[in-house]
Formats: sequence, structure tokens, C-alpha cells
Amino acid sequence: MIDHVGLRVSDFERARDFYREALATLGIELLADFAHGRDRHAGFGTDRPTFWISSGTRKQGDSHVAFTAASRAEVEAFWSVAKSMGGTDNGAPGIRAQYHPNYYGAFVLDPDGNNIEAVCHGEQ
Repeated sequence: MIDHVGLRVSDFERARDFYREALATLGIELLADFAHGRDRHAGFGTDRPTFWISSGTRKQGDSHVAFTAASRAEVEAFWSVAKSMGGTDNGAPGIRAQYHPNYYGAFVLDPDGNNIEAVCHGEQ
């Protein structure tokens, strides 16, 4: 249903590096990095960019983006690397039974305060 998602960031290079390292733990790569006019854009994905960040004026309000993890180990690696890249803990890896019995997620605030999650829906 959703083709792609984009966020504005206040420090493009810092955000690009944060996402490049954190998303690599989920098998997601930086696939595009270019300037268009005065703004910079970076696209991340597996076969094509589906998650984008862009420089420019950041609007008020926070966003939430959840990335699929293949395993609980990937969720834990994402959380650890994201924190090491300047993210702020917003929920350690663990079961979130209020969503469903196997919902295993971790939450980090990116450098701009967006709530970024990795989630595994399987038993391992």
C-alpha cells in the first residue's frame, strides 16, 4: 500500500550516517544520495529506495517509522547500533504483547527526535 516514506532532517550528513549504520543491521542499504536544488536526499532500501531523508526546513511534529526485522537478533543489533550512532533509547528490545504475543520491537529516537523502530513478528 505504501510506496515510500520520507522525513526531513536538520543535519543531513549526521542523519544519513545514522540511518546507513542502523539500517544496515536489517539488511537495508543506502541506494541513493544526491542533491536536487538546494536540498540533499538519501534513499534507503533493499532493491529500491523506499525510505528517504531530505535536508531542508524540518516541520514541527514527530514521526514514527517501523522497519521489519527478520529476527529478534536483528532488532537487538539495530537498537545497539542506532544508539552508538547518536540515537536515544526509546524502548529496549522486548516483547510488546499489547500488539500481539510475538511482537518483538525496539525503539530509538533519531538525531531529530523521530521514533524509529525495528520489529520482528516471528518467534525468534
